[in-house]
Amino acid sequence: MQTSHPVVVAGAGLVGTAIARELSARGEKVILIDRQEPGRGTSFGNMASIAINGFDAASRPSTWKKLPFWMMNPQAPVTADPRHAVRMIPWFLRFLAAGRPNRMREIEDAGASLATRALDDIRKLLADMNAPSLISDATCLQLYETEQAFRDGRDNLELMKRYGLDYEVLTGGAIRAHEPLLTRAIVKAVLLPQNHFITDPLGYVTRMAEDMQSRGGELLRGDVARVERDIRGVTAVLLKDGRRIESDRLVVAAGMETADISRAMGEPIPLETERGYHTQIMAPGGGGDLRYSLIWPERAFMVTPTAGGIRVGGSVEMAGLHRPPNWRRARILVEHAKFAVPSLKVENTTEWMGHRPATPDTIPVLSASAGTKGLFYATGHGHLGLTYSATTGIVMADLVMGRTPSVDLTPFRIDRF
Repeated sequence: MQTSHPVVVAGAGLVGTAIARELSARGEKVILIDRQEPGRGTSFGNMASIAINGFDAASRPSTWKKLPFWMMNPQAPVTADPRHAVRMIPWFLRFLAAGRPNRMREIEDAGASLATRALDDIRKLLADMNAPSLISDATCLQLYETEQAFRDGRDNLELMKRYGLDYEVLTGGAIRAHEPLLTRAIVKAVLLPQNHFITDPLGYVTRMAEDMQSRGGELLRGDVARVERDIRGVTAVLLKDGRRIESDRLVVAAGMETADISRAMGEPIPLETERGYHTQIMAPGGGGDLRYSLIWPERAFMVTPTAGGIRVGGSVEMAGLHRPPNWRRARILVEHAKFAVPSLKVENTTEWMGHRPATPDTIPVLSASAGTKGLFYATGHGHLGLTYSATTGIVMADLVMGRTPSVDLTPFRIDRF
């Protein structure tokens, strides 16, 4: 399905860059557009985790019961700005609808179709780019402070069992034998042997962009202003500075900004920003190096040895795109990390906040336009942008090139809402 025009990919984060790189590897002419250098937006601050077990449906009865408490507690894993909460009522109603038992199973089946192949796809991508060192040999421990917290988390273990994902429950001395730096307050931990992490998240995106360029792809700084189309479909992409790029295929993978473009094209995507925070600690000191990345589901935070130090991040803040960061959220996460790893020293730090694009039913939009030929969307990955990055690149390249995707993309279609 190659034409004389390049494929334009809008958005040089993890997802857009993976798509552009895959298209280039298949011989397509590609132009990757972003106002920033690749990976400098929301993708910059991800927690580096290949979270194979993270595809469970967010909307479920156990979550609904906690929401009222979370909304009143500024230290809760999920918080919402009251003024913004009013504006997101339509999104929230769709979120609740996604929690119906039959819909939850559909969502989990869809997530599993991406997650169960994600690690292999990332490894193959890194091998193809001669960058295998960007994935760590170390894996992940999921932590529980009480037996009740472990019982409350059984849904995730049942999910892994259903889809054939490995795990091992650790107790007592076995926990400290695996990770000596952990507090003795942890009564159970789950070893996740398939949950590896990326050693340099920005380097991962940069390497994909470089590989794309080495194959003839072009990297262009700019903002998409408008998509030109006629009865044939997409005809050109107009940038805000007046430049016009003739193209008959456009992939919009611009995170939250994808919602603006889809709305202008008459097919709005219900995206909401889940504001996430991290603190990068470049001098963690104290008692040695972490052997594993750590996830503490009850407190909704993660600790990852990545980017030359230790990254502490997580949580969800629903407060829109324009409110200034609430750095207290980042500092709460650091306090949680210091409890989990008592020897952790917090020196030489930077704080970061980014906007994860989230759909109300948890799974992304990976779809051709329902109304315009040559227009495609890849957005709404939420917490799993890095996890799904290589797989998204493969299936979206299939879609753009008119091939049958290697994953059934019916659950990810744009007109499902």
